Formats: sequence, C-alpha cells, structure tokens
Amino acid sequence: MAQVQAISSCSSVNLLFRGSVKSSPRIQDKFWCSKKLDSLQELGVKASEFNGVAIAHSSSSFASPCATHAIQAVLGNDKATTSSTVVLEKPLRKKLNKVVLAYSGGLDTSVIVPWLRENYGCEVVCFTADVGQGIKELEGLEAKAKASGACQLVVKDLQEEFVKDYIFPCLRAGAIYERKYLLGTSMARPVIAKAMVDVAREVGADAVSHGCTGKGNDQVRFELTFFALNPELSVVAPWREWEITGREDAIEYAKKHNVPVPVTKKSIYSRDRNLWHLSHEGDILEDPANEPMKDMYMMSVDPQDAPDQPEYVNIGIVAGIPVSVNGKELSPATLLSELNEIGGRHGIGRIDMVENRLVGMKSRGVYETPGGTILFSAVQELESLTLDRETIQVKDSLALKYAELVYAGRWFDPLRKSMDAFMENITKTTTGSVTLKLYKGSVSVTGRQSPNSLYRQDISSFESGDIYNQADAAGFIRLYGLPMRVRAMLEKGL
Repeated sequence: MAQVQAISSCSSVNLLFRGSVKSSPRIQDKFWCSKKLDSLQELGVKASEFNGVAIAHSSSSFASPCATHAIQAVLGNDKATTSSTVVLEKPLRKKLNKVVLAYSGGLDTSVIVPWLRENYGCEVVCFTADVGQGIKELEGLEAKAKASGACQLVVKDLQEEFVKDYIFPCLRAGAIYERKYLLGTSMARPVIAKAMVDVAREVGADAVSHGCTGKGNDQVRFELTFFALNPELSVVAPWREWEITGREDAIEYAKKHNVPVPVTKKSIYSRDRNLWHLSHEGDILEDPANEPMKDMYMMSVDPQDAPDQPEYVNIGIVAGIPVSVNGKELSPATLLSELNEIGGRHGIGRIDMVENRLVGMKSRGVYETPGGTILFSAVQELESLTLDRETIQVKDSLALKYAELVYAGRWFDPLRKSMDAFMENITKTTTGSVTLKLYKGSVSVTGRQSPNSLYRQDISSFESGDIYNQADAAGFIRLYGLPMRVRAMLEKGL
C-alpha cells in the first residue's frame, strides 16, 4: 500500500515524485510525475494511483495563503519504499500587505520585522515616536530598521503634542492612579498609537503591530486606541503568537534571519522613559521587600546627595494649565524639560509602589517624575484658592475614575472626553501662580496667589467684621447638629 503523509498544507501544492514502485496497470516501473494540485484532497486522490490509499494530515485551512516551505513525503508498498521530496509552501497566519510596527530598535522589535514578513508575507514600515525618551535611543534607527528587513522608517516628534494634549489634561484633572502613579506610560501609549494609525493611512498599510507582551497593560492601551481610531486595521501582537520565549530565543532567531543583534549592554531592569517620567521594573524590584539600588535612578539624584540649600521655583498657571517657570513663559514640552532638570537635581519625584495591573496581577514599579511632581503640587495648591469645597470634592472623586480610564487605555473613550470637558470648565478660574521650595526630595508650598481667589482675608481674619458675625454660628451649629442631637435623645429615652 502506498502512503503519502503531508505535514503542512496550503491552497495549492507542487508535487515532484521520482522513484520506482510496484507495477500497476496505470503506472510504469520508472516514472516522473510533476503537477500542481489544487488541494491536499487532490493529493490523496492522485496518490491512490500508487497501488494504495493516501493519507494526508493537515493542521491548517486549505485556503490559507502560504510561503515557500519543503516537507518530506514517503511512498511505500509491499516491496519498495521511496522517499520523495514534496515541495509545499509554509502557511501564512494571514496575508497582509503592509504593517506599521511600533519600533524601538531593540532586540525584540528588530526580530519582529522579519517575523512579520515571514508569517504574514507583508512589507514592514517601522515607526518610532519621539516622546522625550532621549536622543541616544533615536540614533542609528533607520539603518537598524532596514537591516532587519523593513522597507521604511518613519520618525515623528510628538513631544509638544504629548505634553499639551495628554499630560496637561491629566494634570488639570488631578488624575493619579492608586494614590501614587502619575500615569507616565499610560499617557504616552495613546499618543504613539494615534500616530501609528495616522502613518498607516499615509503609507497605505492594512495592519499595525506592537512588541508588548501578553502580561502587561500596554497591549491594551495600544489596541484600544487602534480600535477607536480605525477599527478596520488588523492588529498583530507577536508576543501572543510566536514561539520565542525569551532573550536567547530572540537572539537565535535574529542570527538565523541575518538580523543585526543590538550589541548594547542589556539592562537588568525593564525601563520606559518619556518626557514625563522614567519607570523601572524587574530584577530585584520583583521582590517588594527589596530596596532599590542607588545606581538604578537616572533622572534624579539621591535626596541625601542633593544640594544643602533649598531652591525656590514659581509656577504660572492659566485655567489649570502651567504656562511659565519663574516668570518665563515656555512651550509645554520645554516647560516640563526645565522642571525635570530643576526637580532632578533636588531628588524630587521618586515613587516606589505596588500597583494593580489591568490584566489582574500586581506589579512593583519605581518611578521618577521630577517635573510632574512639582506641577501636581502647584496646580492642586492653586485650586485650594479658586475652587469651593463641593467642587473640590466632586473633582477629586471624578479624578479617580479619570485616572482609571487613562491607566486602562481608554483615552479615546467618550466617558473620558466628557469628564475632560467637565474638568476644563470647572478649572477655568484656576489662574495664578504658586511658589514652591525644593529641598532634598521634598516639595513644600510657600506661597500662592490668584485674581480669582475665593480666600478673603477680611472674612478669614480673627478680627470682627461686617460680613461674618460670629454670633450667627450658634444657630448654625444647632441646626447642623440636630440629627446627632435627636439620635442621642432617642438613645436616652428623652
């Protein structure tokens, strides 16, 4: 009995058999057969001509688009066995024309380029966003991208847009996740993903891809933005699909596909840097009991090593948005850069926290946000002058939900946009300036002023005045405390 075993499948199969088999009314002792078959079902029918029944095994759809691949087919009968080569094509996961990849130039994204080409049969356009991560991370990217197999590299400077349209709205809203996290990475992902959608439209791409792992928050942030801005784009997330499990696998894959392996020293930490912050995760930080090493920090000095003399800084604010530092008006990105430098040299803005990731697990991270910490202190302090009690309470309660939405990648959700409209309206009177003292890791408010201040010295003074009559307090207290008084009377049987 003859037998053919196919290990892979595709829409069409090219067969090339050459060998000697038992005589058959339909087949000569010596034969040469070369034919393109429409499917593996036809492979089974044709193979039955070799004195037996063909068995074809397939693990994917016959209609799948394919890439070139070769497998072995074995033909056997009672007296002879012939090993022949069946030239098949490796099935593609899906046929795509052009993919825009979020590209950093590191090992992971360098490997993704050939992997996309191999598994999706597509051109790859690498995209890099400059969100203030530093000029060193942008050097040599075009050469790296093309050496990896990309057809093009697109780099966009998003620093001003990032600060103006993403950071400052969160600052105005007072959005802080789980009491500590100032949302540095959470705010950066939607501005990058939005730019990727724009680039996909510009280059005619039908898909986008990212290098986020399947255990983190960033995969959600990228993909929710893609869904919101262009639901027709296909999304490829290699870390959820491929068999690469770690750095060594990635290096081996890179060598196999002639991809230059980055020779930079591998950091023991997983870091993400932008104009707002620098995050550190991994290595000894994975144990919450371990103190971070002193040499881990990069944006700020150790508070113990900070200057022995405090530094004062004045922040000018208009409608809840910072506009100046020490009386000098600056663009959003320049203003933040200036404060990062000032705050960094005084050890400002170090946060060590265990947070609840969106995907369900807890993670420990250390964040450096020097300029952001200064700005949050300034804006909140000015609001103490310009907002009344009820407004502050409602704003603070909404800020919690606002932060959750941003953390979860729902930047383009209608709810966040509606909440942002509320924040913009409620802070339109938050204009003025705040003076802060920076000293060895601490930020202290030393003065605040606003033309819209609700603070009235003539009312707040202990001196008697015409507006506030202290005798009126007696009636207020009796009415305000009436529920408590009634309950006490009930308990005492009065």
